[in-house]
Amino acid sequence: MSTSDRVDVLIVGAGLSGIGMAAHLTQKCPGRSYAIVEQRQDIGGTWDLFRYPGVRSDSDMHTLGFVFEPWKHEKSIADGPAILDYLRTIADERGIRPKIQFQTKVISANFDSTAAYWTVEVERSGGTREHLTARWLYLGAGYYDYDEPYQAGFDFSSFGGTVVHPQFWPADLDYAGKQVVVIGSGATAVTIVPAMAGKAAKVTMLQRTPTWMFGRPARDGIANLLRSILPEELAYRLTRWKNVKMQDLGYKRARAKPAKVGAMMHKRIRKVLGGKYEPAAFTPPYNPWEQRVCLVPDDDLFHAIRDDRAQIVTDTIAAVEEKGIRLSSGAFLPADVIVTATGLKLAVAGKIAVLLDGQAVDFSQRFYYKGCMFSNLPNLAAVFGYLNASWTLRADLNADYVCRVLNLMEERGADIAVAALPGEHGLTEEDVFDFSSGYIQRALHLMPKSATQWPWRLSQDYQLDRRRMERDPVDDGILVLRKAGPAGQRNDTVLEGAA
Repeated sequence: MSTSDRVDVLIVGAGLSGIGMAAHLTQKCPGRSYAIVEQRQDIGGTWDLFRYPGVRSDSDMHTLGFVFEPWKHEKSIADGPAILDYLRTIADERGIRPKIQFQTKVISANFDSTAAYWTVEVERSGGTREHLTARWLYLGAGYYDYDEPYQAGFDFSSFGGTVVHPQFWPADLDYAGKQVVVIGSGATAVTIVPAMAGKAAKVTMLQRTPTWMFGRPARDGIANLLRSILPEELAYRLTRWKNVKMQDLGYKRARAKPAKVGAMMHKRIRKVLGGKYEPAAFTPPYNPWEQRVCLVPDDDLFHAIRDDRAQIVTDTIAAVEEKGIRLSSGAFLPADVIVTATGLKLAVAGKIAVLLDGQAVDFSQRFYYKGCMFSNLPNLAAVFGYLNASWTLRADLNADYVCRVLNLMEERGADIAVAALPGEHGLTEEDVFDFSSGYIQRALHLMPKSATQWPWRLSQDYQLDRRRMERDPVDDGILVLRKAGPAGQRNDTVLEGAA
C-alpha cells in the first residue's frame, strides 16, 4: 500500500478473532478503514486448518459464537464445517470478504512513534514481499504455531505404518479396518478416537496421564425451546447468558470443591460404561479444571469404549516398533496408523517480529493491559481467549474495547493510544495461566506478564472482565492519547483530558 492507501486498522488473521474484529469495526466504527491479511487461502483460521475426523468445538456455540450473530443450528456443540459456514456467512453478509488479502503472511511490523503508523512487511504467494501501512495493528492470529505442532520426541523410524499429526491431516488417509493408536488424551484425542472408531478395526487412546472428561448432549434443549417460542436474537441472548453462568459456576465449583466435582464426573462416566468402567483411566493426578476439562458430546467416546470399538490404555512408550508400540509395562499395541495428538506449540503475536521505533519488542517483558493491549506498546491489540470458557467471549470484549478507543481517538484528534506503565511500577506478578497443561507450561517464558492488579492482567473470569470493560472509562488515567510527533517529544504531546 502507498501512504494514500494506508488503512486505519490492519487485522492479522481471518479466523474467529479477525472476522469478529472486522464485524465490530463495521458496526461501531463505520468511518474507519481496515484490511485483513490471512496467510491461508480461506477464512476460518483453526477451523480451516484442522481437517481431522470429527473436528468440532469443545465449547458450546452460544458462547463460542459472537455476541452480534445468533447461532442458528440445532446442535450447540458444532462440527468444523458448521463453524466455517457460520464464519463465512458473517464475512459475506457484512461485506468483510473483499477486505481480506489471502495467502499473505506477516513477517514483521514496526511502529514509528514519530509518524504514528505501523509498517508491516508481508510475504505474498510466490514469495514476493511488500510493505503495508496502518495506524492500528490488531493481532487475531490465534495462540499456536500453525506451521509447526508440538512433537513429543518419539522415534518413528522403525514403524512400518502411517504416522499423522492432527494439525496436518492427509485428505486421502485410509484407516478403514485398520488398527489405530492415538497418542494423547486431550481434546483432540477425545474427538478423534470416537470419530475414527466408526471405520477402524479398533482405536486405542494411549495416554500417559488421564484427563478429566465430562459428557453432555450436543443439542441444547433449552436453547432450541427458546428459539421455537421467542424472537431469535432474544433467544440467543438468553441462552448465551445461561451458558456463561453455567460455565462460570462449573469452573468455580470445581476449584472450590474438586473432590465433589470429580466424583460427579466419575458417576456420569460409570453410568454410560457400566462394566467397562475403569476408574484409573479417568482419574488424573490433578484436580478438575487445573487443566481444561474435555467435553464428550453425546458421550460418543464412552459409547465407543462400551461397544469395544475403542479402548483407553494408560502407559508410557518404551519404543515404536515396525508393527506397533511397545509400552513400558512390556505390553504391545499393534498399529497400522499412529496419530500423534500430542498437543500444540504456542506462539506469541503470530510469530511476527514486532518492533517499536526499530527496537525488537519482547512481549515477555510487557504486562497485559485489560487483557487486550500491552504496556508501553502503542496502537496494538491482541486476542488470547479464555482457558476456562469460550475463546470468542474475550474476542468480543477486546474488539468492542478497541472500537471504543478508536472512537475516542477520533473525538480527541489523537494518533496514538498507549497504556503507560512507569519503570518503577510496583506491580506484583502472578502466574498468567493458573493451569498445569503441558502446552501452557512449555510456553510460559514467552508469554506477556500478568499482575495481580487490574488492569495489568489477563484474568480467567469473563463475567468480571465484562463488568470492568463496560464500567471503566477508556479515559482511565492510564491509557494515554496523543498526537504524532518527534519521538523525543512525544511524552509532551499528551492531549488534554486524556491522561
